[in-house]
Amino acid sequence: MNPEVTRVSLVWLLLLALTAATYAAGKAGLGGPLVMYALLLSIFIKGHFIIADFMGLRGAPRMWRWLVHGWLVLVMGAIALAYLMGLKT
Repeated sequence: MNPEVTRVSLVWLLLLALTAATYAAGKAGLGGPLVMYALLLSIFIKGHFIIADFMGLRGAPRMWRWLVHGWLVLVMGAIALAYLMGLKT
């Protein structure tokens, strides 16, 4: 079997599992800063594998990987900030 196909399939299964966990947390009504941080970690893991494997940046120059990951972290930071500011009001 082609190792690249196997890797993409395993990454896809990981993405499905993380998405299912996120859905389950929402369906269970879980909330609070700790849950938000766990979900942001899930978002980062999913984003990393999407960037590396599905956008094809795994073998790209380091600058491009850092740029796209930096954008992901920036968006995640904005989400965390908005959530935490909402808790203060």
